[in-house]
Amino acid sequence: MSNYPKIIPVFPLSGVIYFPKTNLPLNIFEQRYLNLVNDAYNKNKLMGMVQSKKEGNSVYKVGCLGKISDYQKSKDGRILINLTGITRFEILEEKDNNKLYREFSVNYKNFENDLREEDDQINTVNLIEKAKIFFKKSGLLLNWKEFEKLDQNQRINTLAMIAPITTEEKQKILEAVTINEKIYNLEGIINFYLHEVSFDNQTIQ
Repeated sequence: MSNYPKIIPVFPLSGVIYFPKTNLPLNIFEQRYLNLVNDAYNKNKLMGMVQSKKEGNSVYKVGCLGKISDYQKSKDGRILINLTGITRFEILEEKDNNKLYREFSVNYKNFENDLREEDDQINTVNLIEKAKIFFKKSGLLLNWKEFEKLDQNQRINTLAMIAPITTEEKQKILEAVTINEKIYNLEGIINFYLHEVSFDNQTIQ
């Protein structure tokens, strides 16, 4: 984790939750974020994404560090980038600067598992089957054959990122430290949407 900067430029974005090992295409047009992306691209290609809260200028405490993996300038001045998720971070404090965009002091310690090899023993079969039912009921199409090619962390993160659930629910999954916590939270949320409540191994629908 020492390889990653302790102070990072952060793009607060409402309605978008971004996870490690996922890709996020962004269409940048505001001057402050054009500056952010250009500065990050010319420095180390690293920038943070965090969910902004509804009230005031505040943001959630946990976001995701990403690396700019594709960068294109359009003729009308916009910048199109692809951001590849690396690891989550916890915001410690906002730093004063003379830039148009915001910078934060961050800590990666709680999320060291984001960079470790996955545990093949983790069982995601039940979650995936419920996700298939949930997505079908919601009218969402997903190429499940291609999905199965992802590693387990990517599967969980991808499901959480694209699932038709609230941003607050996605934020809860983002803040779950371990993959088991993520699975537990995501499965619980999907159960809620499928109107399933389990009591003593009996399911009421």
